[in-house]
Amino acid sequence: MTNWEGINEFISVVECESFTAAARRLNVSVAHVSRRINQLELRLGARLLYRTTRKLTMTETGRVYYQQVRQVQDALQAAEQEVMTMEGNPAGKLRITAPVYYGEQFLAPLVNDFLLRYPGLQLDMVLTNKTVDLVQEGFDLAIRLGTLGSSRLMCRKLARRTQYLCAAPDYLARNGVPQQIGDLGKHRCLAGTVEHWRFVEQGRQRTFRLPAGWHCNSGLALKDAAIKGLGIVQLPDYYVTEELEKGLLVSLLDQYRLPDDGVWVVYPHNKHLSPRVRLLVDYLVSCQP
Repeated sequence: MTNWEGINEFISVVECESFTAAARRLNVSVAHVSRRINQLELRLGARLLYRTTRKLTMTETGRVYYQQVRQVQDALQAAEQEVMTMEGNPAGKLRITAPVYYGEQFLAPLVNDFLLRYPGLQLDMVLTNKTVDLVQEGFDLAIRLGTLGSSRLMCRKLARRTQYLCAAPDYLARNGVPQQIGDLGKHRCLAGTVEHWRFVEQGRQRTFRLPAGWHCNSGLALKDAAIKGLGIVQLPDYYVTEELEKGLLVSLLDQYRLPDDGVWVVYPHNKHLSPRVRLLVDYLVSCQP
């Protein structure tokens, strides 16, 4: 029977591109990872990795070996999870990341309902506004907002997202209503994590550079400032829909609004996607209106 010791460590080092990241992914020490891979190379009688203080690369033998054992590992995991799923008891840990506000308000309640259906699953959810590397950090899936760039990740769309430029009625009464994008230069603009607001004018994208003066990396703080009449803000619909309906905020420059973008669930490209991850992805998609 094939000795599997060292293979998980080897696969993780290759995919994480470092011993440290692989150890973090496997929740073991770096020394453990290094020792297991050394033992694997001795057992095979072949060098799999070239290791220097600055760079980690696979040998040609290592590349061929990785392709073969990765397929075997995927098949074993898929077989195990398929059996558990067929028995109605998917098990294992789901590691998920999402932006803070969206995760708190929308994702967490759905995931909690999902876990009630499948009590054998464990959860590790990390809410952060930083874009993390799913492979290096060992995440099964993430929620991403906006327009997706090119990446090695698979994606499915969960919802549409509309960006609103808005302000409180009393602010507009005191400062006037902007009629064109250029008018924003006369107003206090409340800035979040971006330096520019984006619009469409005559079919072409146009940006407005935000002046210094008010900045915060919290969407809730931005919304509160706008409601209290401190200035104009640009925020996604899930922050301001209720306030717009109640008249606490007024939508501005609608004729220049960008087309809707999206809310996406993304996950690493894997021929044998874990059934528990596939179950969750399908569930999240099914819950959207």
